[in-house]
Amino acid sequence: PPSPLQPPGLPLAPRRSFSNNKIQVELDESSGVAMMKFKSPPVNSLSLEFLTEFSISLEKLENDRACRGVIITSALPKIFSSGLDITEMCGKSVEHYAEFWRAVQELWLRLYGSNMVTVAAVNGSSPAGGCLVALSCDYRIMAENPKFSIGLNEAQLGIVAPFWFKDTFVNVVGHRIAERSLQLGSLHPAPEAHKLGLVDELVAEEKLMEKAAAVMAQWLALPDHARQLTKTMMRKAVLDRLVAHREEDIKNFITFVSKESIQKSLRMYMEMLKKKK
Repeated sequence: PPSPLQPPGLPLAPRRSFSNNKIQVELDESSGVAMMKFKSPPVNSLSLEFLTEFSISLEKLENDRACRGVIITSALPKIFSSGLDITEMCGKSVEHYAEFWRAVQELWLRLYGSNMVTVAAVNGSSPAGGCLVALSCDYRIMAENPKFSIGLNEAQLGIVAPFWFKDTFVNVVGHRIAERSLQLGSLHPAPEAHKLGLVDELVAEEKLMEKAAAVMAQWLALPDHARQLTKTMMRKAVLDRLVAHREEDIKNFITFVSKESIQKSLRMYMEMLKKKK
C-alpha cells in the first residue's frame, strides 16, 4: 500500500528499513520522517529486550542526518503498549532488577530528550509505561475509540510511579489532574484523556496515520535549531533531575520491587492476566 507520507504518482522516495525482533523502523529520506512500529505480541510489553531495542533504534535515528522526526505507533491492533513487563520484576535477581530499571531510565532519557520531533499515534490502549512513552513525545494523537484508554495506573497494582514519570505527567496535564489521576491509578478512556489534555487530539482510527503525518509536517516546517533549543529549555530541568539521581532511583526501585508484599501483588496481577486470556 502507498505510504501515508508519500504523495500518489511520485516515484518512491528512498526508504531505509531496519527491523529488529520487536520494533520495525522505516525512514523516508525525502521527508526525513521515520515510522517506528511496536510489534511484540501479545501486548508490546516493555521487556528488557524491547527497551534495549527501542533505545538503540532511537539512537540510530538521532544520529542519522536524514532523520528529523519519528512517528511512534503499534503494529498490533487495540494495544499501543501495555507498559513495563511484569515478568522482569518478578522473582528475579537484584542485578536483573538494576539492569531492567537502567534500561527504563535510558529509554525515557533518550525519548524525552530527543532532538527529533516525536509524534505518538496511539492506536490502542496505553496503560502505565505505555502512557509514559506517549507522554514523552512532543504530540499525542489517539484513536477516537472509547474502548481505548491511557493513564499511569501504577497505583492499582500497588506500585508507585517514580518521580520522573510524575514530572512528565505534570508537565502535560498540570498538577491537579496528575495528582488525582496518579493517586487513583486512573485509566482514562480516549474522550476523557482528550478532555484532560493527556492526548492532544482524537481522530478516527483509519485517519490516524494520515493525521500523524500532517502534524509531523507542521512541526517540521520550523527551523530545527529553534525548535530543539526551545524543547531543551522546556525539558532540561526534568531530565537533569533523573541524571543527577539515577543510581539512587535504581536503588529505590530495587528496594521497592524486592519487598515480599510487592512481589505478592505482582504475582497476583500476573495470575489475573493469565485468567483473562
